[in-house]
Amino acid sequence: MKYNRLGSSDLEVSEVCLGTMTFGQQNTESEAFGLLDVAHDRGVTFLDSAEMYPVPAREETQGRSEAIIGQWLAGRDRSRFVVATKVIGRSGMQWIRDGGGLDRAHIEAAVEDSLRRLRTDYIDLYQLHWPDRYVPKFGGAFFNHDEYYEGTPIEETVAVLGDLVRAGKIRHYGLSNETPYGVSRFSRAAEALGVAKPVTIQNAYNLLNRTYDLHLAESCHHEGLQLLPYSPLAFGLLTGKYLGGAKPKGTRFQLFPFFGARYLKKVNKDEAIAAYLEVAGEKKLTHLALQFCRSRSFVASTIIGATSLDQLNENLDAFEGELSSHELRGILKVHRKYPNPCV
Repeated sequence: MKYNRLGSSDLEVSEVCLGTMTFGQQNTESEAFGLLDVAHDRGVTFLDSAEMYPVPAREETQGRSEAIIGQWLAGRDRSRFVVATKVIGRSGMQWIRDGGGLDRAHIEAAVEDSLRRLRTDYIDLYQLHWPDRYVPKFGGAFFNHDEYYEGTPIEETVAVLGDLVRAGKIRHYGLSNETPYGVSRFSRAAEALGVAKPVTIQNAYNLLNRTYDLHLAESCHHEGLQLLPYSPLAFGLLTGKYLGGAKPKGTRFQLFPFFGARYLKKVNKDEAIAAYLEVAGEKKLTHLALQFCRSRSFVASTIIGATSLDQLNENLDAFEGELSSHELRGILKVHRKYPNPCV
């Protein structure tokens, strides 16, 4: 396992980050412990969660993923792990602080709740799960001027994050599901307030959705943010198991048919996956997809998810190899023919 410095921070993270959004719903606590044990044994030191997890989000399960991580970390050397979690922007989830938000009161309450569930005194990387203002997200491809609202001023959000860093409750903060405009606004606000800038951005990035490359890559390069790509397997599409509309029993799309709408789009999706399968050849498609994320210079750590030990080990095995120049050329050729079918 390789380890990377996380941007301008003092954090060293494994190049694989274990995502935990299935813990407490698709995975029981004992199953989650098994996944955490294997990941740890194979060198993973970076864990990612969120106050709303597991997903699909429900009032009766909210917070379970963090609680499971906290239970597992109890009795272990906390300093050996980098723990990341997230606070939601405003939403329709009224059971989370009456719909959430990124103002001072909401963030301070959310941090205390996450610290309690995680059984820790500090959070290494605290991320804003999505903007408090209107942006098209989670499959929304077009900005609608008529839907715009401003939400909490970014300066207020940055100020409270700075206070939390000074208090030692969080070490660094990052963005998620953000835009180039948001990256710029947060960076300028931090400079004006004398607060450390965000160090990461966690956005969807995979062979079927490379919109990060279009404009965010430039913004993040100049502002010093590194990408933590989530959904590197495009909700499982890049395993090939959903080709032709198949929904194998026990898979996410079979259990939760309306979850992950952006990956249910059909325009050139199967054609692109089939083409990537040809590029992979004898290599597993999952390995091609994960090695692609790993090959990007702007990626600090790739967030993987797994609901079984077989899935976890297959994903981790991918990081023992690298893409060849022939595979990189093949990926570029397919991307040019089928650009971003699952935005």
